[in-house]
Amino acid sequence: MKARLRVQAAQHGRSMEEEARTILRAALTETPPQTENLAQAIRRLFEPLGGMELELPPREKMREPPNFD
Repeated sequence: MKARLRVQAAQHGRSMEEEARTILRAALTETPPQTENLAQAIRRLFEPLGGMELELPPREKMREPPNFD
């Protein structure tokens, strides 16, 4: 890696240190890509397939809590 950096620096007419700084500066000034959350990723994958309606069972009265007497 050091040899490749030396060659690249020579091609650009810079010292190895300046070449390394230039590479780091370029890498760190790039804006990171926008990331989507998991729900957005799932929607993007499955939305083209179309949706479906699920039949939900009716809600029932809650059962009585246990008595620990």
